[in-house]
Amino acid sequence: MIATATHASAMSRIGHALSDSTRTSILLSLRSGQRSPADLAEDLGVSRQSMSNHLTCLRGCGLVLAERAGRHAHYRLADPALFDILDELLAITLTLDPTCCTGDECRC
Repeated sequence: MIATATHASAMSRIGHALSDSTRTSILLSLRSGQRSPADLAEDLGVSRQSMSNHLTCLRGCGLVLAERAGRHAHYRLADPALFDILDELLAITLTLDPTCCTGDECRC
């Protein structure tokens, strides 16, 4: 397949989404299943407003989907392939910097 400007633009949006550690943490957290914004905000130590902004970005990039249940929304990864892709990205990170995770603490 020949890469086009459209492909490059889509990859740039994904790169933008992954460039923020909170958004990356959200994606890694969603590997374990769907979550509410309030739970994600509490687990990641950010405000609900900040979480809303990050989820809007991830939704706009096509990486997460929101499922409404009444007044509440739960977010999940948009495509099952993202589970493996995120695992591979994490493996590459650990290969490039094997000291970033030691025991239970991970700073990568």
